[in-house]
Amino acid sequence: MQHETFGDILLERSTDDHPGLLFDDSSWTWREFVAEAAVRAKILRGWSDEYSSSYAERPDPYKRLHVGILLENVPEYLFTLCGAALAGVTIIGINPTRRGAELASDIRGVDCDVILTDADGSALLDGLDTGAVASFDIDSEQWRGLLADHAGAEPRLHPEDARDPHTLLALLFTSGSTGAPKAVMCSTGRMAMLGTINYRGLVRDDVAYSAMPLFHGNALFAAFAPAAYVGCTFAMRRKFSASGFLPDVLKYDATYFNYVGRSLSYILAQPEVPEEKQTRLRVVFGTEASVHDRVEFERRFGVTPLESYGSSEGGVVISHTEDTPPGALGVAGAYMDVAILDEEGNECPIAEFDEEGGLTNAGEAIGEICNLTGAKLFEGYYRNPEATAERNIGEVYHSGDLGYRDADGYFYFAGRSGDKIRVDSENFSAGPVERILDRFPGVLVVAVYPVPDPRTGDQVMAAIQLEPGVEFDADAFTEFCRTQPDMGTKWAPRFVRIMQEMPVTATRKISKPSLRRESWIEPGEVYLRGGADKSDDVYRPLTDADREALLAEYTLHGRRPAGV
Repeated sequence: MQHETFGDILLERSTDDHPGLLFDDSSWTWREFVAEAAVRAKILRGWSDEYSSSYAERPDPYKRLHVGILLENVPEYLFTLCGAALAGVTIIGINPTRRGAELASDIRGVDCDVILTDADGSALLDGLDTGAVASFDIDSEQWRGLLADHAGAEPRLHPEDARDPHTLLALLFTSGSTGAPKAVMCSTGRMAMLGTINYRGLVRDDVAYSAMPLFHGNALFAAFAPAAYVGCTFAMRRKFSASGFLPDVLKYDATYFNYVGRSLSYILAQPEVPEEKQTRLRVVFGTEASVHDRVEFERRFGVTPLESYGSSEGGVVISHTEDTPPGALGVAGAYMDVAILDEEGNECPIAEFDEEGGLTNAGEAIGEICNLTGAKLFEGYYRNPEATAERNIGEVYHSGDLGYRDADGYFYFAGRSGDKIRVDSENFSAGPVERILDRFPGVLVVAVYPVPDPRTGDQVMAAIQLEPGVEFDADAFTEFCRTQPDMGTKWAPRFVRIMQEMPVTATRKISKPSLRRESWIEPGEVYLRGGADKSDDVYRPLTDADREALLAEYTLHGRRPAGV
């Protein structure tokens, strides 16, 4: 059944006594859940009147109350989000891992009128100019009083705003893995559509477990919205925990879970135990896990992770199929006219491979992943027409991600647009290099990124986090890089940083801006391939003398290394 708004989906659940939400040791039926949402809707409508002067001067369609939520995954987050769907109010998911001026800038940039938070969030906001006119602590007597005053509110849609599918329901920040986060607009109609699609086939008896942050689209679009649509049970953890994953899945009897980024790597770093084969998991869905991690997860848990390429913007979807080759993303999703375009907007040649499976025409085949008719699917970045225009050019949606396509129509990921690397006038992308280095024994997580060359272009740098108890063997890594048949002649990293823990965003994606800032300048376990003159290909520890010699070379040529 098609629903015009997400509020319509919630009203359908308002008389449903099936278990709806599980959190810690508490539970709510869907009837009880929607009743809680109705209380928040009444509070939000009251705020809309009380704080109308805060948003009255904003242009349409932004002339309505904006409520920022600065919380971890707690029930109040979902109650308020769904209350907004009933009330026709806009919710802003604030990233709790942001700090100081960057956090304040995020909040001011989305015209936040009221902030809902807790003691931890209040501490983060202390002394910041957020532009909000009011803030409420969900653990305070004030908030409990508001809930009591509005208890018993009937679930209903606000007659104007909540019934319009174009009403802006949520602003969801991008992960910020390659730059400053941007606020993606999501209407209540789009949220309904994403729930209705239910592309992983959730059914009534499923228990969908999610520990991904609710301020990000993955948790909402891939787990909560379809769970609300089919009326299955949604189980939630406050924040992701690798050690807590298996106990949670067993406790909630979960049949489905969603992940983003490197979450599988951290789960697989936990000691293997027999209970992994005793879960009811039937569907595991996410993005960006390595081939190795997907195979290992299937071996240990008995269920194959399914992947799909997409983003909060929603302009392009690539779906993994049963016959998708190892390392590939999959094929274009339904109604998606996906193509790989070069910088001039022309379609790139089909990828060619050697006998070992190595990409032989990377310079020509790798381009931007685009949807030729996808601009209509992306509702834009909030009050950021310049960034929106970079994505939507005519009818074409530009993902900002790099990829290539083989002769059978399967797409491969080649990194973010910021992952382009140019060495000795040869252009390539980080993704294929990461896939090669991921094969090195003992690697848990790997990231490849450019750092400036002293003269021109870039040098390749890799950050590697090893499995627990494994030490980096520079000689073995040297031999590994020499003998990989698909390692491009310019691809082997000049610098390798060994990480105790990889910096990640709140959605468990590797934060490459953080790695680029550290570069090889910061202290730590860093290895250099060859001497300052690149005279050989042997990896050895980077010394203080090496750093001084390299810095002198940058100075000589009038350039600056990353991190300086």
